Amino acid sequence: MALITYMRSFYLRLHVQAQLEAAVKTAQVVDTPPVTFPVKAVAEHQTVAHAHPKPQLASLLIQCPDQKGVVAALAQLLYGFGCNILESDQYTDQTTGTYFQRIRFDYSECLVGPTNTQVLEHAVGELAMRYEMEWRIYYDNKVKRVAILVSKLDHCLYDLLIRLKAGELSCQVPVIISNHPDLAPIAQQFGVAFRHLPLPRADAESKLQQEAAIEQLLEELDIDLLVLARYMQIFSQDFCARHADHTINIHHSFLPAFEGAKPYHKAHERGVKIIGATAHFATAELDAGPIIEQDVTRITHRDSVKDMLRKGRDLERLVLARAVRWVLEDRVLVHGNKTVVFND
Repeated sequence: MALITYMRSFYLRLHVQAQLEAAVKTAQVVDTPPVTFPVKAVAEHQTVAHAHPKPQLASLLIQCPDQKGVVAALAQLLYGFGCNILESDQYTDQTTGTYFQRIRFDYSECLVGPTNTQVLEHAVGELAMRYEMEWRIYYDNKVKRVAILVSKLDHCLYDLLIRLKAGELSCQVPVIISNHPDLAPIAQQFGVAFRHLPLPRADAESKLQQEAAIEQLLEELDIDLLVLARYMQIFSQDFCARHADHTINIHHSFLPAFEGAKPYHKAHERGVKIIGATAHFATAELDAGPIIEQDVTRITHRDSVKDMLRKGRDLERLVLARAVRWVLEDRVLVHGNKTVVFND
């Protein structure tokens, strides 16, 4: 039995090596001399002392029809390339028959070199075709660049910038964009560029001109993620369609019960017992995109409107921060109008 197990392992690794060599032949390798692919030692007791390189981490997100062999195939591929799996979270939606997985792995000892990630991606792409996967790899050394959009309310902006300064959010914030000048001093306090892009008139033409200015800024600064930190403007359908998968919005959870101005006043008059906040991806349908995170808190008859505003803003800070962090850490997959969140 031991001999059979040994032979299976040996031939499996020969098969993986053949896949590696085929991938290298069809992918462009940059700044690296020709590479040979030694088969890894099978005997576990044979170890070689060497200095481990600095970890280089990445996250692989996949979704595909649920089927046998997906987990094994991904693990075998990463192992064959010399990658080390650190974490693996998975979930199967029994209703739709869809499988979701997030794999955290270290590719510092990748057999084709850690700078030649396109070879690894080519191999994942070939595997994806076999299993009808949607997939994407995010690399930790590619720090995401975030643009924060605000109007006049400052509580979410302050919270995000404080968390950024404290090292809780792994990103860069090169710009804060606003349709009002009021929060410029906060940007200056944290050393972030502030761009005031006003809306002089409440008409469609002015809206499109402002959106064009925002688009130009996002392109110039190579922005990966937009965070609407109480940005009190509605984007056009075209703008939302272009940025739907990387724009996070935050709002109170009274919608649709208390729409419009002064929702907390209306909720107080109605005598609500729970208030909440929702963070979601922004889509063309107002406040109806895939939900990333929600939270609630209790309200009693003793709470005034002022108390409700304070509690509501506390929730908005917390919920938005969680959603932003989970997206930055590549923990969120969108499926239809829902999300799968592999939270920590």
